[in-house]
Amino acid sequence: MRTIEPYTPIQYVIGHTNFCGLDFVVNEDVLIPRPETELLVETAIALIRGSQEHPTHEAAGGAGKSTRAQILDLCTGSGCIAIALAGALTKDAIDCRIIASDISLKALEAARTNARRLGASGRIDFVDSDLFRNIKGRFDIIVSNPPYIAKFEFDTLQKEVLKEPRMALDGGEDGLDFYRKIIEGAPLHLNPGGHLLLEIGFGQANEVKEMVESGGFKALAIDKDFNGIDRVVIAKWIN
Repeated sequence: MRTIEPYTPIQYVIGHTNFCGLDFVVNEDVLIPRPETELLVETAIALIRGSQEHPTHEAAGGAGKSTRAQILDLCTGSGCIAIALAGALTKDAIDCRIIASDISLKALEAARTNARRLGASGRIDFVDSDLFRNIKGRFDIIVSNPPYIAKFEFDTLQKEVLKEPRMALDGGEDGLDFYRKIIEGAPLHLNPGGHLLLEIGFGQANEVKEMVESGGFKALAIDKDFNGIDRVVIAKWIN
């Protein structure tokens, strides 16, 4: 019989959780998908649906041209964002190419398992990468739910949260390390007029907004989650 440690999240005990109406396998190697992160997926879908056209790319095999939404999901973890996007866009008959990356090989293993289970394997390429290090090409949208817990906040976290991978939570001294790196690297991987969508933690909206604007982006909006908390920064590459 499996021994369950105290304060183990119920999602790890049963091995599953729901996200965007899909059943994801989760374990101690991945962050447990949160309902508030569904806003990040919904925002990306709305942007793609609302686009009148996408940059033209070579079709597979080089035969002619095709229009395709190019999406990069950084820090994919369980793969929940990329897989939910792939499913929704396929239902809308929107062609898409999704790259999902993570520095954790164990997280990528879980993400690939979820993609196979949910029928998304053929629409997502999973890449072992420290943010942009192994990423090639340009994208229409970059999405990320990066680690954003500040070091001083770990003493205040629930014991259940501390059972999740530290590397998926720890955002550095002030919680903003990953935003700095993503905002710095994103322009080299965005198509002209491309969008950067970032999930943020409580109280981080103003600082992240200032970062994107200093980095050559226009901050279009900051969307609130179902609790009324600033949760998603939407920025457009204009420089």
